[in-house]
Amino acid sequence: MELFGTVILAAIVLGLLFFSFSKRDTIRYSNMPPGPTPLPIIGNLLQMNGGRPHLSFLKMSKTYGPVMTVHLGQQPVVVLVGFEAVHEALVKQADAFSGRAEIPVFMKVNEGYGIIFTNGERWKQLRRFSLSTFRDFGMGKRSIEEWIQEEARHLVKEVRKNKGHPFDPTFFLSRAVSNIICCIIFGQRFEYHDDNLLHLLSLLNTNVRLISNPFTQLYNIFPSLIKIMPGVYNKISNNAKQLKQFVSEQIEKHRETLMADSPRDYIDNFLIRMKQESGNPFTEFNGNNLLINVANFFSAGTETTSTTLRYGLLILIKYPNLQEKIHQEIDSVIGRERPPSVEDRKNMPFTEAMIHEIQRFIDLVPLNLAHSTTRDVIFRGYNIPAKTVVIPVLHSVLFDKTHWETPYTFNPRHFLDENDQFKINPAFMPFSAVLEVRQCSPVPYWHHFQYKDRLQAPV
Repeated sequence: MELFGTVILAAIVLGLLFFSFSKRDTIRYSNMPPGPTPLPIIGNLLQMNGGRPHLSFLKMSKTYGPVMTVHLGQQPVVVLVGFEAVHEALVKQADAFSGRAEIPVFMKVNEGYGIIFTNGERWKQLRRFSLSTFRDFGMGKRSIEEWIQEEARHLVKEVRKNKGHPFDPTFFLSRAVSNIICCIIFGQRFEYHDDNLLHLLSLLNTNVRLISNPFTQLYNIFPSLIKIMPGVYNKISNNAKQLKQFVSEQIEKHRETLMADSPRDYIDNFLIRMKQESGNPFTEFNGNNLLINVANFFSAGTETTSTTLRYGLLILIKYPNLQEKIHQEIDSVIGRERPPSVEDRKNMPFTEAMIHEIQRFIDLVPLNLAHSTTRDVIFRGYNIPAKTVVIPVLHSVLFDKTHWETPYTFNPRHFLDENDQFKINPAFMPFSAVLEVRQCSPVPYWHHFQYKDRLQAPV
């Protein structure tokens, strides 16, 4: 009888605790944006297109509006659709929406280090340093532009070896882009048939496919599955470990040859800063952050830029009249006797418009990396608690009918004014908002290579 009474008392206490937590969650998430009714445990997953979730969000927004709540598993996620909503959150209220959501697979692979998937003081220190280093790179040494010019020459030479015969440009472009990144972070380029480079690119290609795997999406929604069914995660992790091993070896070589008064690249600059702050217990300049930063920069920059270039070639083939117009502008502004320079961009409005329209039209990153709110925020009359996951649908911005004359047609005039001069469109967000605080650090610099490569490579 005494045991029965104890069990009843425990059940009552547990029930009260459950009610208390449920009520607290109800209050915490009251007046959230509208959205479809979630099912227990799985939320709205049955309403999602696993391969193209951005299209599912677009469909839902027709019912619930441009700011809505969708449950991915048990996680309430605020989804932003259309230029106005995305711009208002990421630019006008950037301080409240600048957090990075914790994505379980990436958090485990990066072990919480680096700039891309972190928040707070770590993110602030590393972002400030990286932006400054990239911006000032080349002072007294070879500039990024010189490295790009040299790599463009190597790429053209490699292409010409095919003597006009059909070939797959995929790996040529990946090698060229990765070499630019290698020059910036490692201070050196690799030959196109270098075994180390080929192995790294193979690892990257494999991981890009694995990260898009449905299992990986499930891992991020139900993290416990990583322990229960670890197969796909283990492959991602093992590939990442090999990349980190290569980066570690490069860092060690830099330590042995470091000259504090003459930094050669990003690694040197970081090592120098580590020495300067060795006595600071709160510094984020340590070996772990250096390792993950370099690995992330190499991975992210290579895949996005080389894929953009491949799509650019396809579009030029499809529209030979536009290709011819670019050639005419090249001959007029640059001629055939010198390499292009970044300064030429302001005199080549049509080429610049083509590059931007290619990035818009191919829609390479339909969904921005998930953000999170840094504090409780009232957004368009809705209450969004701190640490709420926020997904901006960049696809909806790049094809917003209120900002693009013919959104579903390839049209470089989207970036030309009435005088045929280049103009930027505020809805141009191929990777993130133009003025977004959380914009990926190297993005502005990879754009230079896209410009030069289009000018130098024969099509």
